[in-house]
Amino acid sequence: MTNDQMSLFDAIYNCRAMRKLDTRDVPEADLKQLIDAANQAPSGSNMQNGRWIVVRDAAVKQKLADLNRGGVEAYIGPQAERPGSLPHQSEEKRKRMLNSVIWQMEHMHEIPALIIACMEYGQKVDATVAQRGGGSLWPGIQNLLLAARAMGLGAAPTTLALNDQDKVREALNMPDTMAALCLIPVGYPLGKFGPVTRKPVEDIMRFDQWS
Repeated sequence: MTNDQMSLFDAIYNCRAMRKLDTRDVPEADLKQLIDAANQAPSGSNMQNGRWIVVRDAAVKQKLADLNRGGVEAYIGPQAERPGSLPHQSEEKRKRMLNSVIWQMEHMHEIPALIIACMEYGQKVDATVAQRGGGSLWPGIQNLLLAARAMGLGAAPTTLALNDQDKVREALNMPDTMAALCLIPVGYPLGKFGPVTRKPVEDIMRFDQWS
């Protein structure tokens, strides 16, 4: 299937999180196209304060990989051996997901492009400021994920590398008026795309009132 043959709904229903990615380079033109697609999304008051840093430099990737390792290890903790299960997801599937998170942690420095979705706030960012306006960035992130799927690229958003904004700013040479809100590793998938598994719409939707 070529890019122009994939419909929007094909992309939406087959946009599985791809964390295991090949090391081969993604063409610069394709990376620019991903950012251009992200930039088409709406933003609050049309402020267009989203900023995108595409990291390909090995040293910078290593700094982000180290930050991600700390975030992943703190998040996973004892789950590594006992992932458990959810009503809508078996223990086997959760363990596969956890293994892919660990694989990405071990190999993030080798992934060809790490895209950092940022916001420019126009003032020094503290915890209060960071809570404002960040929602304007997520439509662009979703645009990027769907564009990546249509182009045959794997991607999965994470925030675990971004817990310490001061260290992130240092790694990316960002001003203190910007904050990094999402990291999206991008590359050619080592696995196969397939349909996502989600709860039935009957379970998560009501008309007019919940009950």
